[in-house]
Amino acid sequence: MDQKKSSKPRVVIIGGGFGGLELAKNLKNAPVDVLLLDKHNYHTFQPLLYQVAAGGIAADSIGFPIRRIFTKQNNFRFALAEVEQINPENNTLTTNIGTIYYDYLVIATGSNTNFFGNKEIEHFAMPMKNIPEALNLRSLILQNLEMSLVSKDPEEKAALMTFVVVGGGPTGVELSGALAEMRQLILMKDYHGLRKHNMKVYLVEGKADLLAAFSPDASTKAKKFLVDMEVTIFNNVHVQSYNGIELKIDDGTTILTRNVLWAAGVKGEVPGGMPETTITRGNRLQTDEISRVNGYSNIFAIGDVAAMITPETPNGHPGVAPAAIQQGNCLAKNLVRIIKGEATAPFKYKDKGSLATIGRNKAVADLGWLHLQGFFAWILWGAVHIMSLAGFTNKGTIFFSWAISYFTKNSDNRLIIRYFDIETRMTDPESK
Repeated sequence: MDQKKSSKPRVVIIGGGFGGLELAKNLKNAPVDVLLLDKHNYHTFQPLLYQVAAGGIAADSIGFPIRRIFTKQNNFRFALAEVEQINPENNTLTTNIGTIYYDYLVIATGSNTNFFGNKEIEHFAMPMKNIPEALNLRSLILQNLEMSLVSKDPEEKAALMTFVVVGGGPTGVELSGALAEMRQLILMKDYHGLRKHNMKVYLVEGKADLLAAFSPDASTKAKKFLVDMEVTIFNNVHVQSYNGIELKIDDGTTILTRNVLWAAGVKGEVPGGMPETTITRGNRLQTDEISRVNGYSNIFAIGDVAAMITPETPNGHPGVAPAAIQQGNCLAKNLVRIIKGEATAPFKYKDKGSLATIGRNKAVADLGWLHLQGFFAWILWGAVHIMSLAGFTNKGTIFFSWAISYFTKNSDNRLIIRYFDIETRMTDPESK
């Protein structure tokens, strides 16, 4: 990696998610050199990963080349790299492409699936935090449906056709709805010999309500939508164990299943080298009001990996794209102020509302005092997500894909591109 220093301060950003990209874009005309590092050369639109997993849309329609975003930004460079260690004592990073120096470091590495220390569940349950994981999940779902067609063992057949989603937040609710919709619209068309009543969809949530961060009306309506779609919901319970065939819940329930989809929690993805004193609940880096990591003057953190603990936000900000984007925008301005010796401005999060879709014509939306459910919320959800995608091609691809699926009640993306063997998952870094 080129280590030639320029007269401008170097801002190194680790992570090409929503926050990292927003920060880099807003430094376009700043007196700095920007270097963005990521282990993938594309940005992932994570809110639609569940549709890739369910075969609703193509994987490459939610990925966009990072370099293409910055074609016209002269002070920007990108490097495909994995950060192995942060060395704060000498302002360098140890990476798989060599040592990289920084004047200012921004950690925007996002979050990963939290299995809460249960290694057995981590091995057998399926996470969904990136495109490779979504493709693994799609393959597993389709493979198990194929196997259920030829299985002679009734118990094995039932397990192959039983899907358990763990976690009642937006991802869990949307994934449960997508599976229920697949059962209703696709199963008997594609898999002659299988019956809708044989495919079971369960949703397990530890809290008393689904979508706990939403309004009571939205939570209640989302649950009704799922119940009407014949999703069996367990509230106020937790998964105790899962060995690949038998899932046990702490209320005594046991479910035989080959498909456990884990959406129950996340934890910050903190690179090595940061001391334990900087890490707080949820494995996040604790920051001050300008996103500066506690104890450091030139290391910052934004997005899901950051916990901005203040009297107004004792638990930090929600792990959603708008929060990361707003933090990236604010930090860009503050970095320029710091370089110029000017006073910084504290970050203030503006909650633009929450959206979740449950299925065809079914969604909930909380927009301040305005609460929508049903068709109009579904239209709004679709419009917001299309407009938020990177690149005109992706916007058009998703729009036409959704339009065709809506009118045909079908999809052409149910492809097993690569066979997924759950026993190899622990040795395949991309599948974890």
